[in-house]
Amino acid sequence: MTPTTAPAIRPDIATTLQTLNAQWLVRGWLSANNIVFTGAPQGASVVDTGYVSHAPQTLALIEQALGSVPLAEVVNTHLHSDHCGGNAALARRWPGLRISVPAASRSKLQPWDEDRLSYRETGQRCEPFTPQGFIDDGDTLMLGGRPWQVHAAPGHDPDAVLLFEPQTATLISGDALWENRLAIIFPELSGDPGFDAAHDALARIERLQPRLVLPGHGQAFTEVASALAASRQRLRAFAAAPIKHRVHAARALVVYHMLEHRARPRQALIDWMARTPIFLKSLQCENDAPRALAQSVEIVDRLVTDGVLALQTVGDELRVVLTAGD
Repeated sequence: MTPTTAPAIRPDIATTLQTLNAQWLVRGWLSANNIVFTGAPQGASVVDTGYVSHAPQTLALIEQALGSVPLAEVVNTHLHSDHCGGNAALARRWPGLRISVPAASRSKLQPWDEDRLSYRETGQRCEPFTPQGFIDDGDTLMLGGRPWQVHAAPGHDPDAVLLFEPQTATLISGDALWENRLAIIFPELSGDPGFDAAHDALARIERLQPRLVLPGHGQAFTEVASALAASRQRLRAFAAAPIKHRVHAARALVVYHMLEHRARPRQALIDWMARTPIFLKSLQCENDAPRALAQSVEIVDRLVTDGVLALQTVGDELRVVLTAGD
């Protein structure tokens, strides 16, 4: 699917966005959504910038949203590859662009460390960029001429933040809260605690009492209580059976990889999984190559059985293709 602005924003949501001087750009799941703010004396801003392979689309979308207005600032809710992959391209387009990231990530960027930033671990890509600003819990950001509160939201990512505008009670949730799904709790895949922090992030969101949530993926929504309840239920289920979370994560990461590549030789996909650290950790087979291969085969075959992936024969090669849209 070609990234685009939301096709049918509800009138009440559209009114709130207008009040905030914001445009809501809904992306496919490979790239996080973008929120573009104008109307501020210091210039335009955008929150989150998508995946690196979609950087040309990100640039085109933001140029279209801004017209002749220059982009002054990028703000990242966290530094997973789908939220900051367009930073470098936007900085080239608008020299002097200020990039602000969560302060907890500072040491991972100075110097740039692909291992600590998770890109090497996940087998994903992100073009290096240089931050100029660092935002922390309790800070206030000016976006679209209005003050937005910064709130820490560890869980999915230990360094993540939320952005909250109290007058309209609008929350930019990143990946801390989606409407119909639960993001992977990445620390848990490496053996570190994360479920309790994710619950704490949900509790903080509940205390803020947002009326509108602009998530990192999916459509904007106002049914916040039901989204919180569903996320808590899924978190409790994963905490009670962590292996289910690990399998869920492995499946989601394969689908994410296929969103970028669309089609791959079946054996190449399996080999990629069996040597990529995040899969070895999530499948608990870091020092067992035969088991890693067997687990990778099982996950790919199950995704084929479930209809998420499909097999095609091209000449003498068996290929895996993604059946779901981007």
